[in-house]
Amino acid sequence: MQRFFLSIQWISLSLQRILAKIILMPDERTQGNDFSQRQKELEHESYESVQQAQQKAQAVVGGVICPQCGAMNQEGAIQCVSCGADMLTGRCPHCNSPVDIDADFCEVCHHYIRKDICSFCGAHLAPEDAFCPECGSPRGGIVCPTCHTLNDFAFCKQCGMPLTDEAWQLSAQMKQMPEYREMVMLAREYDELSLEYPYTSERDVQRDMAMEKLRERVMKLLAQDDGVTDPVIPPVHRKRLSKEELRQKKEEKLARLSELLDKMQTPPNPSPAHVRNYALAQKPAGVRLAWMCNWKHAMHSSPCGCAKPQLGGKWVILGRGSKQEVKDDN
Repeated sequence: MQRFFLSIQWISLSLQRILAKIILMPDERTQGNDFSQRQKELEHESYESVQQAQQKAQAVVGGVICPQCGAMNQEGAIQCVSCGADMLTGRCPHCNSPVDIDADFCEVCHHYIRKDICSFCGAHLAPEDAFCPECGSPRGGIVCPTCHTLNDFAFCKQCGMPLTDEAWQLSAQMKQMPEYREMVMLAREYDELSLEYPYTSERDVQRDMAMEKLRERVMKLLAQDDGVTDPVIPPVHRKRLSKEELRQKKEEKLARLSELLDKMQTPPNPSPAHVRNYALAQKPAGVRLAWMCNWKHAMHSSPCGCAKPQLGGKWVILGRGSKQEVKDDN
């Protein structure tokens, strides 16, 4: 009998254990399912993180380098992702003035600030290059053989003399253009008109008529001394103009010259050196001109004084007493 009761207890304990397992099994299955679901979620999040990192890396390729810390940033970034520096402006290495990140010239201290780009031809310079591998120009500048001015660019900023082989070739090509030839002719004629002394009163007209009669008499006497009985005295080809006539002629020359300068304005170009060289090669002598840049629409004595000539610009004619309109680029 005692053995019977022991068997009953054993069976009861076994049944309890089985029931406990049956009761616990749904929870274990649920926990297993939750674990699998969480694992899948983590794998998906990891995949998305990798995708986002790859997209960011692809966006940074071809971006811009921070001038402060050298970190690579996405194109168009306003602040550096590493140090927080302003990505739209940098600092001049000479005077510490703020300059645009794509500027190659400081308009405050008038220094060329790009050490990795040749200022004469626009070729890339390695840190160890003392001379440009493309044009052979020295990194420290060229002294003009005519006026002895030190220059950072291919044309002398003082006298306009070409200083490199490329500058000489560009000048020769420009002289073959009909528009350039006409500009040179108009500038020469305007310069001659500027040297003329106009009539200011009726007394000046009478004095000129008397001088003309004296000239004819002297020439007749000289011809008669040579045996010419009836000499023909050639008239004066250039007639002296009144003040109003002289002003009108000068305005006509300047108006035509302005049309040609507008027609030959320098278009935008990725290379600042090419824009400077093209603009200086087409500048005619004999007329007071200023370079109006497309960046700030400021007046410079030449594109050498503009921080961003790659945006293009044109030469404009300056009137008398307009020196204050030109930025001091010297």
